Amino acid sequence: MSMSAQSPAVGVSLKNLLPRARFFGADDIHVTSCSNHSLSCQPGDLFVAMLGAEHDGHDHIAAAITQGARAILAEQWIPSGDIPFCIVEDSREALGHVCHALAGHPAERVPVIGVTGTNGKTTTSCLIASILHEAGQLPAVAGTLGYCDGRRTMPAPLTTPPAPLLADWLARSEARGATHAVLEVSSHALAQRRTAGFEIDVACVTNVRRDHLDFHGTLANYKAAKARLFSQLREGGVAVLNLDDAACREFLPTLQGPVLTYGMNSDAEVTATVIERHRSEQTFLLTIGSDTVPVRTAIIGDHHVSNCLAAATVGLVYGIDISTIVRGIERITTMPGRLERIECGQPFSAFVDYAHTPDALEQVLGTLRQVCTGRLICVFGAGGDRDRAKRPLMGRAVEKAADLAIVTDDNPRREKPTTIASQILRGFKRPGSVVVIHDRTTAIQTALAAAEPGDCVLVAGKGHESVQIVGTRRYEFDDRDVVRQWLYATDADWATMPVLRRAA
Repeated sequence: MSMSAQSPAVGVSLKNLLPRARFFGADDIHVTSCSNHSLSCQPGDLFVAMLGAEHDGHDHIAAAITQGARAILAEQWIPSGDIPFCIVEDSREALGHVCHALAGHPAERVPVIGVTGTNGKTTTSCLIASILHEAGQLPAVAGTLGYCDGRRTMPAPLTTPPAPLLADWLARSEARGATHAVLEVSSHALAQRRTAGFEIDVACVTNVRRDHLDFHGTLANYKAAKARLFSQLREGGVAVLNLDDAACREFLPTLQGPVLTYGMNSDAEVTATVIERHRSEQTFLLTIGSDTVPVRTAIIGDHHVSNCLAAATVGLVYGIDISTIVRGIERITTMPGRLERIECGQPFSAFVDYAHTPDALEQVLGTLRQVCTGRLICVFGAGGDRDRAKRPLMGRAVEKAADLAIVTDDNPRREKPTTIASQILRGFKRPGSVVVIHDRTTAIQTALAAAEPGDCVLVAGKGHESVQIVGTRRYEFDDRDVVRQWLYATDADWATMPVLRRAA
C-alpha cells in the first residue's frame, strides 16, 4: 500500500518526526511518500518493514529496493548496499506518524471521535454522526459499513483502516469540509498501532466483553488493547464510558483527564428509562442533568438504548442541546444488519443481526423475547479461523433464550464446518434438540418455513455482510436477501392467517 505525499516538496524529515530513531547511511532521511508493501512500492518511496502475523516485512526489503524504494524504515538494520536506513523500536507505530505527517496532520484541524467496544461501535458511530449532522456539522465516518469522507463512501475492507488509508481518509475529509471525524476503532487496530500518529478528541468505549481471543490470547490482553485508545487522547480530550459495563468501570480510576459517563442502571451523567417497547419501535426517556425528554426509535433493545446514550454523551461533549440530540437519534430509523426488521407482510417477525458473540446473542435474543408473542427461532453459526472457545458459549446463550435453534455455517473460512458446529453443540445441554443445516440458505428457509403467526425468527452472525467466505473464496451472500426472497416467493396469503397472541 503506497501513500503519496501531501507535504511540501522537501518532504518530511524522519529525524524530526522520529527523534529516538537511529540512522545508518545518512544523517537524516527526507521522504515524500511511503509504502509498507514491497510489491506496491514505487520509485522514491520510503519502505516501512513491519512484522506481521504471517509475514515479516524485513524479509522483503530487497524486493522493495528493486521496486525503487529510496530508503528503509525498519526495526533492524539489514545490509542492503548503500540505501539509508532509519531504525525504530516499533515500525508500525512509526508508519502511523509518517503517514499522518505526509498527509499534513489533518487530525490537528478535524477533531477525531474514536469509538471502541466489543458491541455497538457501528451503531454508536452512526448515531454520533447523525447528532452532529442535526447540529449543522458535517461529520465524516469510518467503520464497518464503509469509509465516508463527508461526501463519498468507499468500501471498508477492515473496520479501522490501516495507517496509510486512515491518514488519506482524514485528509480527504478535511478537504471536503468535514467538521468532525467519527472513527470506529477495533481492538486489532489498537494492538497493531493502526491509529498511531495522531491524537483524538473523544474516546468512547461502549463495552468490553469476550471476543477476538484467537488474536489477543487472553481477556486481559484484549482489555489492554481497548485501553490504548485513552493514550491517544489529546490534552483536555474527553473519555466517554458506559458505567453499566464492568470493564469501563475498571478504566475509570486510571484516567487523568475529563470523563463523562452514561448508563441505564448506574449513577451516570446521561441515563435512560425504557417506557414502551414493541417489535417495530421503542420509546425511552433520555435524561441529561435536569432535562428529561422522550425518544422514539425504530431500533429496539436495551443495547440500542445504551448506544443512544453513548452518542448523546458525545453530543454533550460538544455542547449540543438535548432536543437536537433527540432529533439526531430519531433520524436513524434502521441500521444495516443490526436488529434489522424484514417486513414483507408475514404474520411473524423476522430480524437479521450481526450478533456473533455470546454476549451479543444474549442481548438480542433477550430483546426479541420481550416483543415475541410466540416462539423464538434462532439461526446462527460461528466464524472459522476465529476464537474457538466462544463457540460453546454461543450455543449456551441460544439454548437459554430460543425455543428452536438452527446451527448453520457462518464464514467457515479454512475450517471444517462440521468441526465448528460440533464445538457450538458442546454448549447445549440438549444437543439433540438442535437442528444442524450447514447450507445457510436452506437453514434460513427452514426457520422461516417453521415460523407460525406470532413467532419471531432471528438470523444472527453476518448482519450487513454481503459475502460468505468458504475456504479462501468469497461468495455473494446476504442474509437479508435470502429472507426477503423466501417471504416474497411463498404462496401463503399472510393477510388471511390468524395471529396467535400469548395471554398476558
